[in-house]
Amino acid sequence: MEITEIRVTLRNEDKLKAFVNVTFDNQFVVRGLKIIRGKDGYFVSMPSRRLPHGKYQDIAHPISSEARHFLEVRVLEAYEDALKDSAEVIQQGSWDS
Repeated sequence: MEITEIRVTLRNEDKLKAFVNVTFDNQFVVRGLKIIRGKDGYFVSMPSRRLPHGKYQDIAHPISSEARHFLEVRVLEAYEDALKDSAEVIQQGSWDS
């Protein structure tokens, strides 16, 4: 399975840094991944729902640690690219003033 698109929507919150949608093989999309800033750095949180007793359960997630690592690396790279693109837009806007 190939990741064919990663869409990152940046957020400027304390812990939540972005929402992410990942498309596989131009045929299947997983929406609602989150990039979270934790005490040990950034990590990717899978889409989840709150259960009646208050705990959360992932709705979609990689089965193997290798798949999780592959997805996390690609998503965090896309996040870094989105941050760079955002900084360039801000910088270009300041030159126009």
